[in-house]
Amino acid sequence: MRVKVNDVMTREVVSVNGSTPFKDIAEILIAHAVSAVPVVDAEGHVIGVVSEADLLRKEEFREQFYREGYLPPLRARLRDRMTREGHSAREKALGDTAAELMAAPAVTITPGDSAVEAARRMEEHGVKRLPVVDEDEILLGIVSRRDLVKVFVRQDGDIAREVLEEILDRLWVETDEVRVKVEHGIVTLSGFVPRRSDAEIATRMVQRVDGVVDVIDDMEWKEDDTPKWAGR
Repeated sequence: MRVKVNDVMTREVVSVNGSTPFKDIAEILIAHAVSAVPVVDAEGHVIGVVSEADLLRKEEFREQFYREGYLPPLRARLRDRMTREGHSAREKALGDTAAELMAAPAVTITPGDSAVEAARRMEEHGVKRLPVVDEDEILLGIVSRRDLVKVFVRQDGDIAREVLEEILDRLWVETDEVRVKVEHGIVTLSGFVPRRSDAEIATRMVQRVDGVVDVIDDMEWKEDDTPKWAGR
């Protein structure tokens, strides 16, 4: 069974509104030990996200403009040219409220999306957490990288049972002679299957099980039915 965002997300999440002042945002991040908070409107719709990076930008440009000879790091200079949402980073550095500092629109996810999709979206957008919203973009919770790591913290016995009951027992190929061993999330498949392609299918399916770190294919087959390359 694939883990959904709903299974790992944090439901009690702190948020701010567009008028929340800079200082209050900083205090909220520190008090709750988080690196970013969603910005919501009066109805609870997520309109953006404000992060530590957004607050630090103000300090970066303060140093740039008021310390003689100061040269900010390359990353800050690139942001100065153009931020992701198309506004000058220098203008954002002058912001005093969440609405002026936030990244918008927010990158969000729904409870029904898979944990894998959440991880891909974080990687694609370079963020560490995603607001979880319903179909109306109303805030339901938040999912972080740490939440997604929990997917891999599964007992070996639970993984073995899922491989046997949800994968091998439901495949259309003969797997009665396949044995499953799981140690620290690494699954070893051994025994016999009728065809080499059956072993490859089983391996690929097991790799998709949540909590599986790696799959070792030690299965033997009676018929090699995989395509041969020309001249092989």
